[in-house]
Amino acid sequence: MALAAGCGSTVSGSPATTTRNLDDIQVWNPCTQLGDGVLLSTGVDPATKSVTTDPPQGPAAWRICGWYPPGRAYKMTVYSSSHTVAESKANEKNTGFRDVTIGPRSGMTYQDKSDAQGDRCYASFPAEQGMFEVSASWTGTGARTLDMCETAVKHAKDLEPHLPK
Repeated sequence: MALAAGCGSTVSGSPATTTRNLDDIQVWNPCTQLGDGVLLSTGVDPATKSVTTDPPQGPAAWRICGWYPPGRAYKMTVYSSSHTVAESKANEKNTGFRDVTIGPRSGMTYQDKSDAQGDRCYASFPAEQGMFEVSASWTGTGARTLDMCETAVKHAKDLEPHLPK
């Protein structure tokens, strides 16, 4: 069972520790709750949906779906999680952290250390459930004409108003 610690109420001037049971958190589902209009407005084709993980019912630590923009050799993926931005930053597999603002939320971009070519970038920002991440990743060959971090941030900014706080 995964657990995350956070701050709770204050007693006699000392913060009390509360525990979030990650297995009990019902995360928002981008696979079913991002409407076609929202997806089209950020430039991806709703018909190209690919599901990475979307358990049929109950709590889940992750729900992940991606879509492709017409005529572009990359994929935009939306990750909804009970995990937090702080956990992503503490993950030794991640590198290149840069602070960004996604709508009214403070977030960050980063890449996986194993991605030497810079083929994928994640834009992460907090949510009450934990966090949302939006990634952009190259899927084709040839000239890479887009910066994947800028592309992930662009999609994250487009989607943020439609995601729960």
